[in-house]
Amino acid sequence: MNIVFLDTKTVGDVPNLEDLKKLGDTTFYQTTSPDQTGERIKEANIVITNKVVLDRDLIVGAENLKLICVAATGMNNIDRDAAKKAEIPVKNVSGYSSNSVAQTTFAMILHLVQKVARFDEFVKSGNYAKHDIFTNQEITYSELNGKRFGIIGLGNIGSKVASIAEAFGAEVVYHSTSGRNLDQPYHHKELNDLLKTSDFVSIHAPLNEDTEGLISYPQLETMKSSAYLINTGRGGIVNEADLAKALDEDLITGAALDVFEQEPMNAENPLLTVKNKHKLVMTPHIAWSSIEARTELIAGVMENIKKFLGE
Repeated sequence: MNIVFLDTKTVGDVPNLEDLKKLGDTTFYQTTSPDQTGERIKEANIVITNKVVLDRDLIVGAENLKLICVAATGMNNIDRDAAKKAEIPVKNVSGYSSNSVAQTTFAMILHLVQKVARFDEFVKSGNYAKHDIFTNQEITYSELNGKRFGIIGLGNIGSKVASIAEAFGAEVVYHSTSGRNLDQPYHHKELNDLLKTSDFVSIHAPLNEDTEGLISYPQLETMKSSAYLINTGRGGIVNEADLAKALDEDLITGAALDVFEQEPMNAENPLLTVKNKHKLVMTPHIAWSSIEARTELIAGVMENIKKFLGE
């Protein structure tokens, strides 16, 4: 089998990446631009892609293609109708990042709420050494215990986040964006009710017609002024210009984002010029990518290929 992995840079240096070579003649590309894709896949039997787009023309033009493996859960970069018409299976990997995303979610929350970075800077700047008492009560933080944690999208990741929130002593409620996931051990709330009453709103939903632009200025106005918004789901769910405005107007206390409408983010993104920068923490779409999660992802890709090969 001729195997081509189009964007290995997206998974980084994982210990089992080279194991793909055991399954066939494997070529690794760090990145692949749109004008390079056709040439690189034209002789391939199996193509692995994380984010490289495979549209109809590319799929039709790859006459030897027998399997498309997505090194991710989302498959929006694949023309699945074209693949189906060409009788080419498309296989993704799910469930590998639940622990990683949940951990990152709370790392971001604690960064905002606990304010460790600000206390750390107080000490390292030498100000603590000059201080007149043994502690610092000028910077205030609060506990998660007793707060309401509103989760938008209670799938595998949302459920993991819910269990951690409960361990901190928080009350968990949730909103199903599809309206179908209602058999859960937590109270389901309509979106406005969840936004109005939650101290933390954490998004773990897919991006689709139900969720695109779900959180815009009117929804941010609904939230408590003391609330925090966290998005480790998909960037297009939150209107970034509206969020920047809401933060500058103190409509909410803080926000944490790991995903963006455009990735990498546009240099003109209004979130980069938020006035009160301590109210906002942003990471470059890394919540999914602990070394354990990335290793499990590659193992999942390998398993999909082995099943296809009948091993």
